[in-house]
Amino acid sequence: MYYSNGNYEAFARPRKPENVDQKSAYLVGSGLASLAAAVFLVRDGQMAGKKIHVLEELSLPGGSMDGILNSRGYIIRGGREMEPHFETLWDLFRSIPTLENPKVSVLDEFYWLNKEDPSKSACRVIENRGQRLASDGQLTLSKQAIKEIIDLVMTPEADLQDVKINDVFGPEFFKSNFWLYWSTMFAFEPWASATEMRRYLMRFVHHVATLQDMSALKFTKYNQYESLVKPMIKYLQDRGVDFQFDTVVNNIELNHDQHGLTATQIDLTVAGKATTIPLTPNDLVFVTNGSITESTTYGDNDHPAPMEHEVGASWQLWENLAKQEPALGHPEKFYRNIPAANWVMSATCTFSDDRIVPYIQKITGKDPHSGSIVTSDPLTIRDSNWLLGISISRQPHFQQQKDNELIVWLYGLFSDQPGNYVHKKITECTGQEICQEFLYHIGVPTDEIADIAADANSIPQHMPYITSYFMPRSTGDRPLVVPTGSTNLAFIGNFAETERDTVFTTEYSVRTAMEAVYQLLNVDRGVPEVFDSSFDVRVLMRAVYYLNDHKSLQELPLNSAEQLGVSALLKKIKGTYIEQLLHDAKLI
Repeated sequence: MYYSNGNYEAFARPRKPENVDQKSAYLVGSGLASLAAAVFLVRDGQMAGKKIHVLEELSLPGGSMDGILNSRGYIIRGGREMEPHFETLWDLFRSIPTLENPKVSVLDEFYWLNKEDPSKSACRVIENRGQRLASDGQLTLSKQAIKEIIDLVMTPEADLQDVKINDVFGPEFFKSNFWLYWSTMFAFEPWASATEMRRYLMRFVHHVATLQDMSALKFTKYNQYESLVKPMIKYLQDRGVDFQFDTVVNNIELNHDQHGLTATQIDLTVAGKATTIPLTPNDLVFVTNGSITESTTYGDNDHPAPMEHEVGASWQLWENLAKQEPALGHPEKFYRNIPAANWVMSATCTFSDDRIVPYIQKITGKDPHSGSIVTSDPLTIRDSNWLLGISISRQPHFQQQKDNELIVWLYGLFSDQPGNYVHKKITECTGQEICQEFLYHIGVPTDEIADIAADANSIPQHMPYITSYFMPRSTGDRPLVVPTGSTNLAFIGNFAETERDTVFTTEYSVRTAMEAVYQLLNVDRGVPEVFDSSFDVRVLMRAVYYLNDHKSLQELPLNSAEQLGVSALLKKIKGTYIEQLLHDAKLI
């Protein structure tokens, strides 16, 4: 497997891999990574669909890419933010037809829609019950905070083993709007991995200029289950891929000898009955190890989501694999001992009247029933003890949604603090109480809050592992996509290790899937490399301009020696291409 960039590799079709007709594949889990791997097996590996088997513990596919209407009501556990430079994601969806029109790809639909209705937030942060933050739009980073950002980026990952974000940043950084925007957009906590923070800074440095208005983000037509997962399922089913539901994979037996590491048997439980699948070296196994939405519990308007939960099959499977082979990672680093001050709760609120519409419209400047993107993803409430976030997507967010219904998704990053209006931790709250806290913060009069919340349908969701991606880690805690010496076993999803890319993204799931398939089948086509914004001097210059809140080099708060250095630099580069680049970046 090798990385590539440019149209030459992007538009090429690989030859059929040698001996692929003698091979079959078993995919554990049916989340985005597994579905993507199945597509790549069919499209690029040219494996017959009937030889691909997807083993899913639930009764429906999709994993964390969910969105459903069931007896509780509409439920979304979140939505993954997407941007133009998700190279493998768009490589995948250029080949998947939409359900509405088989001549139109999912990428086509997505591209046209986001051209017609681009993301642009008029208000990123509110406080004081619906008032826009006075400094909204500015990053408010001090000179020391900017230095700490640069220092982290310049530090090799090898020197950040088990280091936390609050180990490398001081109080000034955490008081900045940059951190407020960054943490609420990506769900970072101060205790999270400094390694992952560094990767995010480098991966998304080209978005520093748009943190305050989120104009770089792109969104699907409906929820991501309907817009992304369902078309993939149809694509695979049309090609004969076998889906087995209510199937729990308990263990995969491994043999490690002079020939390498080989999966020899799958131990599973199907509809409550234990069984096995014997494997040969021609049977490829792709494992989604770990899950952020495993063991989710649900409440309703009158009941909190239960806190008690099982560990979950995906975590137990990873534990069983790691016991057999040390190179397969350390799952306990991610799902055990998650700090109490974290995000574990969200809620889906469905309103069937327009009483909250004026408050949403006042804050966002948009009519939520207009069919346009409303909040452009997280609208953060700065003075919320829960650090409450609000996300209102295009309505309807579900195809079945009625014209009078408005769906709002809420989440709180601090689960250990009492609310400002409802004086309970978010984990202790019913759906109505979470809704009341939201209504209070957007400025609904207090004498109307209880009545509006009672008429809404609010479903709390407790997700005990939702921030497990960001737990501090070191090299070897996650298995390589294809472990060293593996002959037929690969790991896919956000708990597998690949280069430079960032977890908690659709791109990471698809990238690991593509790398796994290309390695195990020896597909002769390049995997698109991670977008190289951190190596582009133009992007870095623009980032300097925006990190300093639109200041040129001459306007920076420099000491006398630094000012002399800048003056000498400008004289040296006068009339050169470097001067032109600095001018284009507004630094001079």
